[in-house]
Amino acid sequence: MYNKNAERRRVLKREWKNWALSYAMILPAMVFFGLFCIYPLCNLFHLSLFRGNVRNPYKSFRGIQNFVDLFTKNPDFVPALKHTAYYTAVVLVLLISLSVLCAVWLSKDRKLNHFAQSAIFSPHLVASISCAFVWSWMFSSEIYGLFNTILNAIGLKSVRWLDQPSTAMNCVIVMNVWKNIGYYSLIIMSALKAIPTEIYEAADLDSASPIRQFFQITLPMLSPQLFFLLITITTGSFMVFDSIRVMTNGGPGNSTQVLCTWIYEYAFLNNNSLGLASAGGVVLLLILVLITILDFRGLERKVHYQ
Repeated sequence: MYNKNAERRRVLKREWKNWALSYAMILPAMVFFGLFCIYPLCNLFHLSLFRGNVRNPYKSFRGIQNFVDLFTKNPDFVPALKHTAYYTAVVLVLLISLSVLCAVWLSKDRKLNHFAQSAIFSPHLVASISCAFVWSWMFSSEIYGLFNTILNAIGLKSVRWLDQPSTAMNCVIVMNVWKNIGYYSLIIMSALKAIPTEIYEAADLDSASPIRQFFQITLPMLSPQLFFLLITITTGSFMVFDSIRVMTNGGPGNSTQVLCTWIYEYAFLNNNSLGLASAGGVVLLLILVLITILDFRGLERKVHYQ
């Protein structure tokens, strides 16, 4: 009896040590997650209930009035939300479609493709701010602007790319698509190489055309990667800030004002509007959570996992 109790104590002690060691290993990550994720989120919700500024964020309690003012009294929030939705939709369609096309083209074993893979991925390694400065010079309406110099050289008039509402947002979209297309193309290309060649050989025996093979074999086999791209591109596009801040600063007027630039302006540039900016941040968070849930509920069942 004594031996059984002693053995049981040794087993429990060993299990407790393993349990303690396991949690000790993940403790730094949990502390980091709590300090830099959970606490900022809780503080954001807390600040959204008050009126104040950076120096005195808790001047007066407003409850949900900040959220009501976003959609009823603030003239800039709803337009910024619309601009963000437009930017996200266009970037999402362009990045996914162009990434798939580039990946299909680059997946073929040709000497030119080895150079093209490096060239198309290189912009992803450059900081977004640096890319924004370069493209601001290219789109500049001054005499040193690259695109206008080319237009003038062939006898066409200059275009005020970043200085008119009809073209400013599209210019920012072009820059961000150019910067990120290489990264997403490599993700798709790696997935293409993982597709078994026997499937295409069977399709050739059935005399399936290349277009039919692409839509009935390639795209379904790429659905996990396309679903991943859908989530990441949507999230990243809703949080775009640096490129718009550098290239247009929300202008001309407020034609390129998006949610993140709106939050920055009301949090740090306007007086006593920190609570309003925090409420905007909460709305942005809820939108991203809602979109992610809808994507998983509506599209994940259509994803084909090998």
